[in-house]
Amino acid sequence: DMSNYLIPGKLVKGMGGAMDLVASGSKVIVTMEHCDKKGNPKILRSCSLPLTGWRVVDTIITEKAVFDVLPHGNGLVLTEVAEGETVESIRACTGADFQVADDCKQMVLSPKTLTDPSTL
Repeated sequence: DMSNYLIPGKLVKGMGGAMDLVASGSKVIVTMEHCDKKGNPKILRSCSLPLTGWRVVDTIITEKAVFDVLPHGNGLVLTEVAEGETVESIRACTGADFQVADDCKQMVLSPKTLTDPSTL
């Protein structure tokens, strides 16, 4: 599930086009910070905010990890871990259970990768 337009206690001007995008049937990749400013996990078992889309996310990418989202609400699979992180440190800062892929690898972040699409 995904909620992207409500921040508790903040004025909301509108939701933008996110609902249109997630309803399009295309692959949805969410990029986000792993935790909020207070260190609380933002990846949770269930969403307590109004939903932008229900069971629409395919992949979650944070500064700490990459997760594939299994179909039909069957959970998450950790596929990549950032340098300096471990599976245990990811479990400690994630508010949802997840499986670990057999081929889980270290995330590759470099200026070349970020600026040269041919390296993807």
